[in-house]
Amino acid sequence: MEHLFLKVSEEYDDIRIDKCIQLLLEKHSRTYIQKLIKDGNVLLNSKTASASNKVYLDDIIELSIPDAVELDIKPENIPLDILYEDDDIVIVNKPKGMVVHPAPGHYSGTMVNALLYHCKGNLSGINGILRPGIVHRIDMNTTGSVIICKNNESHQIISDLLKVHGIDRRYRALVHGRFNEESGTIEGAIGRNPNDRKKMMIHAPNGKPAVTHYKVLKQFDKYAYIECKLETGRTHQIRVHMASINHPIVGDDVYSNRKEEFRLEGQTLHAWFLGFNHPKTGEYLEIEAPLPNYFLHLLDILNE
Repeated sequence: MEHLFLKVSEEYDDIRIDKCIQLLLEKHSRTYIQKLIKDGNVLLNSKTASASNKVYLDDIIELSIPDAVELDIKPENIPLDILYEDDDIVIVNKPKGMVVHPAPGHYSGTMVNALLYHCKGNLSGINGILRPGIVHRIDMNTTGSVIICKNNESHQIISDLLKVHGIDRRYRALVHGRFNEESGTIEGAIGRNPNDRKKMMIHAPNGKPAVTHYKVLKQFDKYAYIECKLETGRTHQIRVHMASINHPIVGDDVYSNRKEEFRLEGQTLHAWFLGFNHPKTGEYLEIEAPLPNYFLHLLDILNE
């Protein structure tokens, strides 16, 4: 455990403590500093600090920085469909059934196991030992593009872009039912279902604001092929929102009670498009993830 003592100079008078520490210790990200504060590892004038505290001239900040924990998640030679890669980021087209990061019941075969092998350990560490490089995720049975960060600087910038809705994220989905309109917007806070903690729900108590824009790409007899654009990124957002307007995603065994005629494993939902400014160069990137074969096969059947 490393202990540091910092004295606030006039230059940093009257700013938030997390910002002050970040300016004084440039090697640590603001996200990491906020985690130190949340875990009780930061004292302000000998009292436990909170992230909202402000610091003033001659205040004393004490930090206790835990020793690095050796990563015990093993690299695995699992093929990855790489859509884009450079020294700062990787964009992976995730297949159905692959878990993004290790969790109880899934400590091998995850995208992280594959990335540790592919990137030779060169991944950001902001999100801890179980989620190196992971700045956002998609569900196990959702396919498509995921941004992975190779260093903390890129991770922080991508994370900030996500927070301010600075990444254009579009999904393709097959849903039950026909639409009377060509497009629409669904607004409704999403949070944990108090009756089933594994499920999310719209208009949940203490839910967070969520907005999904959708447009119909093609109508079929009993189904519709749609594109969804996320304004926010809540857990299961598209699945919950589409079910809330009586258009649940085909194959969704959590939020749909419709009869399943295609024998699918999981929802027909694909993270198709990403548009964002590169974290280092600022160049605007547009990445498209091709629809998986099972999805294309379904569309072929419906088009017959």
